[in-house]
Amino acid sequence: MMRFSICNETFDGWPWQQTCKFVARCGYDGIEVAPFTLAEDVRAIDGKARSEIRRAAEAQSLQIVGLHWLLVSPKGLSATASNPEVRRATSDYLVALVDFCADLGGSVMVFGSPAQRRMEEGVSRSEAMRRYVECLRPALDRAQTQSIVMCIEPLPAPEANFILTLDEAAEVLNVLQHPAAKSILDVKSASTETEPVETLIRRHASIIAHVHANDANRRGPGFGSTDFRPIFAALRDIGYAGYVSVEAFDYTPDPETVARESLAYLRSCEAT
Repeated sequence: MMRFSICNETFDGWPWQQTCKFVARCGYDGIEVAPFTLAEDVRAIDGKARSEIRRAAEAQSLQIVGLHWLLVSPKGLSATASNPEVRRATSDYLVALVDFCADLGGSVMVFGSPAQRRMEEGVSRSEAMRRYVECLRPALDRAQTQSIVMCIEPLPAPEANFILTLDEAAEVLNVLQHPAAKSILDVKSASTETEPVETLIRRHASIIAHVHANDANRRGPGFGSTDFRPIFAALRDIGYAGYVSVEAFDYTPDPETVARESLAYLRSCEAT
């Protein structure tokens, strides 16, 4: 059976404990954390507070799956910036996020953050790649020691101008050659590619370590025309054993309805 989680920014402004209670009542197995929802800089969250965050989830029998939207804050970070000090600060923060993820009991970090990996005007793709992989390596080394996988997330234009497809994510992974580096299937993003999502899943089975479930229209699963039945069939075929996390960007009509109905839809698709 698939394990389902939901991203906590769905419940913008809710206290953490309230979010965990509601997510558990809906029937989710886990919750995925956007760090900026808890602090501008996770280094400001001390050990006691980290333990309390983890215990609040565990009290509801929820697993904190990991982190995503890694570089929304602090402001000014970039893995591809021309300024080496900016890249160094970004690298240092990614290492701090690995430790934060480990303290919460997470095992997955999704590196999307398209604004913080954009190729600057006039910079070649090869140079952007060099900066990007150099920036990631210290965090990947730390992730390996913490049994965490960092998933490089393809994001389509106009959101991103670097690492747009699963093929391009595979290229980055080939350059990195790091055991802690994988990729993610984000259904909304994969829906923009030229091949069906299920075809992409089967071709990239070896690099998919996490799944974000959303409709092509940026709403929750089941709130649009994206059919998850062939997607789940492909995930079963490749033996996918990770979490499927609901990540909506449009919470119409409200977060509670999105959470409940997305999970009901995913379970119905899994059962067919």
